Amino acid sequence: MMKPLLFNAFEMMVPVHQSPGLWRHPESRIAAFDTLEYWTQLAETLERGRFSALFLADVLGVYDVYGASADTAYRGGLQYPLLDPVSAVSAMADHTRHLGFGVTASVSYEHPFLLARRLSSLDHLTAGRLAWNIVTSYQDSSAKNMGLAQQIPHDQRYDRADEYMEAMYRLFESSVEPGAVVNDAHAGVVVDPQKIHPAEHRGEFFTVPGPALTHPGPQRTPLLFQAGASPRGRAFALDHAEAVFLIGATPELVRHWVDELRDGLQARGRDRNAVKIFAMATVVTGATDAEATARWESYRDYVDTEGALALFGGWTGVDLAQADPDDTLEYVTTEANRSALEAMTTLAEATGGSAYTVKDLAEFVALGGRGPVLVGSAETISDQLERWATVADIDGFNISGAVRPADLERFATYVSPVLAQRGQLASPAPEDTPRTLREQFFNAGPHTAADHRATSYRHSVR
Repeated sequence: MMKPLLFNAFEMMVPVHQSPGLWRHPESRIAAFDTLEYWTQLAETLERGRFSALFLADVLGVYDVYGASADTAYRGGLQYPLLDPVSAVSAMADHTRHLGFGVTASVSYEHPFLLARRLSSLDHLTAGRLAWNIVTSYQDSSAKNMGLAQQIPHDQRYDRADEYMEAMYRLFESSVEPGAVVNDAHAGVVVDPQKIHPAEHRGEFFTVPGPALTHPGPQRTPLLFQAGASPRGRAFALDHAEAVFLIGATPELVRHWVDELRDGLQARGRDRNAVKIFAMATVVTGATDAEATARWESYRDYVDTEGALALFGGWTGVDLAQADPDDTLEYVTTEANRSALEAMTTLAEATGGSAYTVKDLAEFVALGGRGPVLVGSAETISDQLERWATVADIDGFNISGAVRPADLERFATYVSPVLAQRGQLASPAPEDTPRTLREQFFNAGPHTAADHRATSYRHSVR
């Protein structure tokens, strides 16, 4: 029997996330993306659908590679305008009891001292339901917004990220001992000074001399997500991640990365299953296969293929504005998101497919971004998800909607009950005792596992 699967909703606080043009669909309510009600209602829907978490993507720049301009992105609402992903988390947590929240934060453009305070605060305010999606950022526009001439070279970004994590572990695990906040009215002591320690991090890229400003939340180190699939990104994941998010068009392609990850974990002395691995899928469902297919075909009337090329340019740093539609994509090394381009070129061929033409790429990305689109009734979708999970050897899915929030609402209404009946849904039932997000993912304690690097910084294990 297949193991139960974990499901996260893959979202972004923008008009258009992964499916350019679908904001125009009559069922779209994404015009309200900048209201708190939109996000609290979505959180309630996901909790009803027994999702484990809401995974919120983020970037710090605009998609200005296509045609050397951001105008296409502006006109199409392509991940612009963009709200801060942490801004609504506390309110969504207040409307739910079990749903976790994965927030994306870049280690390239924020000092670890400030980010540690923000994440620890959210871990408290969500009762331990927080995950941090660690990214190094991939846009030149992001770097320029932060005062740099161009982005830091790809592999150097990960070198800095390794040191960044050391500083974060010191702040989360070493600086404030368990039980430091005593609130002893009789002795007149709120915090025991003997249990507060300076971080004392002095490295090549960062200096953090003092103690953490916020005491650690229920998980101490929030659950750690990572989404980079380049060789350097995968090496970073082996050292730090507890969950990895992969995007590939076929389960065979994703399996290529999964096998490398599990072998690498074992080589580093971590359990082969120490990291939960998620693949992206966009799901279009309905009461019957015919209804779902008709819905999917209606979506194609709204796609924006030029917007898809603008998204791809932002991901990869490759401008296809002047390319012939029949040109075949070729892999080139850029300082942007290397795995996005690799997946459409060399790896597509290596795993039994063929490299994409520019036209193929535009049509594919226009519905669902770089991942697969699964279409059908709840039973059909469940079968497809089972096949994907088996072939790719993954632990779950980040589910994206093309029409937002309607597709996620239909997933909760149609697919979740069938998954639950089949025993394929691992997230907790509403009546279960609330747990931290790490406990939901691993059915273990609230803190990092013994073989995780963060644990070595903890006072109790020194």
